[in-house]
Amino acid sequence: MHANGLLLVTGATGSGKSTTLAALLHHLNTTQALHILTLEDPIEFEHVSVKSLVQQRAVPGHSAGFDTALRAALRQDPDVIMVGELRDLTTIRLALAAAETGHLVLASLHTRSATQAVERLVDVFPAEEKSLVRSQLSLSLLAVVTQTLCLHKDGQRRVAAHEVLYATPAVRHLIRENKTAQLPNALQTGAQFGMQTLAQSLEKLVTSQTISPAEANRHVT
Repeated sequence: MHANGLLLVTGATGSGKSTTLAALLHHLNTTQALHILTLEDPIEFEHVSVKSLVQQRAVPGHSAGFDTALRAALRQDPDVIMVGELRDLTTIRLALAAAETGHLVLASLHTRSATQAVERLVDVFPAEEKSLVRSQLSLSLLAVVTQTLCLHKDGQRRVAAHEVLYATPAVRHLIRENKTAQLPNALQTGAQFGMQTLAQSLEKLVTSQTISPAEANRHVT
């Protein structure tokens, strides 16, 4: 069985979002029998069907391209849809609808925190729709993973630090009631649910001698 809902991978340009999405797709492809459809601009990682049927679509680099491709994808009844980037209101609207109707939607977004990701998705909508969208998002969101790449202490490699927000009942309530300002507190106190702030992730990397304190400080927001 696969979960249905929306899983967001966010971060700045060059933070490894595409690599993380590719790893998630590889895991699904090699462990479950699913119909997986990707919409990408461009296709960065090619996936060969293993247990799942994987179909990859290159989408022209404009908003109408993702909009049209996502509408076409929904007609093919996939189990999993990967949207390379949520770029505009129409694409976000379609992604939320897909997540609500039994699909697992994986998507990336250019935000530097989980809280910003939630706010960005709501803010693109007109004022009269925001309440409904908050309700939709509170029901369909699974998790937000925000990442940044840090220089390893050996100076040769990069390692990812992650902020992880899971849509627990408390988090869903905060989203629905427009209390996103309280999401950072939910992150800080949500370790029992697997959540962590970016600062907590950086601290773990420093403690494990993976990155230097100076490198961690560069990424503190």
